[in-house]
Amino acid sequence: MDRLGFTAMTAASRTMTSLQLRANNLANATTPGFRADMEQAEAVAVEGFGYDSRHLVRLRDNGVNMQAGVLMATGRDLDLAVQGQGLIALEGEAGRELYTRHGSMQVDAELRLTINGRPVLGEGGPIVLPEYDSLHIGNDGTVSVIPRGDYLSAEVDRIKRVDIPAANVMKHSSGLLMTRDGQPAEASEEVRLLSGHLEASNVSAVGELVASMSLSRLFEAQVKMMKAAEDLSEAGNRMIRG
Repeated sequence: MDRLGFTAMTAASRTMTSLQLRANNLANATTPGFRADMEQAEAVAVEGFGYDSRHLVRLRDNGVNMQAGVLMATGRDLDLAVQGQGLIALEGEAGRELYTRHGSMQVDAELRLTINGRPVLGEGGPIVLPEYDSLHIGNDGTVSVIPRGDYLSAEVDRIKRVDIPAANVMKHSSGLLMTRDGQPAEASEEVRLLSGHLEASNVSAVGELVASMSLSRLFEAQVKMMKAAEDLSEAGNRMIRG
């Protein structure tokens, strides 16, 4: 009887984790640049004598859906969208590189180009702007400004863009992306940017909602299975006691 209960218990645990992942995706369905999480798991045999037929579900690092989202026109010069595949490089903790598709940039008090408070990386590190009257970002990531009191445009730096295979991308604890080995990715000149636009989340709200409903029904069935295993175990104990 314990085999039935063990199977139902591990399946219910796995279903709960799946529901959490779907709920997180749904919560970010309107977050610009958000990449949907994809759950990954594997079966692991339980060690110990007499447990050869028991298996646990071990969760692995979630995969990331790198499918492009819909582009939304904003008309703001500091809003950037990545056209096709590619990511924008940001500076993380301890000099680690993090990556994003969310291109809503700001200029902080130190005249650094930032996204959600993290410095945007260029060819020589974080991009720091001089005092300027106007700013322009080209499709190749070139950041140009007209210095204050001047009339001629000057190139400041070029935003680092990378193109990482989906299999080598994982989520950082901050929700940004990183390489699985934690090493900086090589810059890619093929990645193009589009000024005045932002990319919508690639989460399918309808798909995630349908999947959540299906998982909820599955969880209910697994709970009933655990109850059935308990009833069968109690019935067997009563027979033994006579």
